[in-house]
Amino acid sequence: MHEKIGEHPTWQLPLLGSVHADTILKTWVAMLIAIAFFFWLGRSYTSNRVNKLQATFEGIINFLSDLAVGTLGPKGERFVPIFVGIFFFIWILNEFGLLFLKSYGLPFGGSPTADLNTTAAFAVTIFFGIQFLAIRKSGIRAYAHLFKPYVFLFPINLIEEVARPVVLAMRLAFNILAGELLLFVIATVIISNVQVGPVNVSVLASVAPVGIEFFNFAIGTIQAFVFTLLSIVYLSLATADEH
Repeated sequence: MHEKIGEHPTWQLPLLGSVHADTILKTWVAMLIAIAFFFWLGRSYTSNRVNKLQATFEGIINFLSDLAVGTLGPKGERFVPIFVGIFFFIWILNEFGLLFLKSYGLPFGGSPTADLNTTAAFAVTIFFGIQFLAIRKSGIRAYAHLFKPYVFLFPINLIEEVARPVVLAMRLAFNILAGELLLFVIATVIISNVQVGPVNVSVLASVAPVGIEFFNFAIGTIQAFVFTLLSIVYLSLATADEH
């Protein structure tokens, strides 16, 4: 197999320098798919009949709404569209790797969220967005918690604060990358015609990709939810009222 994990074709862009071309292409394709799908889903509401797809997505949206309002209180209602957007966009990017685009000769494949650059951009955006909201609500007092319960714990509290976007980015990227690595290993075994005594391991492994794809689908869904949940929790911690 000529594909190499962790290597990306690059573009040289003004001001930005070297960027991962395949990651950018995959992200834009995923965005176009998302826009087309949700446009089609929105158009389906012209009928008074509620179909199963509408009921499914309404259930997901209501669940995320209840989670945000239940965690943040009534003030969380205005953030519901943001968290719904975060969940669905990350979910689509996670599941983008299920499409075997390279098998059709296209110059890219896999999930954009398997690239740490993508998840780091999401995490940093969430982090600074939360800092902005915290400062707008409480001013400089938003960072008073860094000196609690004791002033000498400030370095530890600061590390914990800064580590949040790092954890968000690495958890998402490495979980998605692990699923793609597993599929890559199985594919390597299949084409290598591995024989262990009378047993052809490659033939036995040929059924594994189906199960791995279901596994990756589940992991992609769970990680999109975890990223959204942690974003809600971090916003709640940053904007909580003092008691």
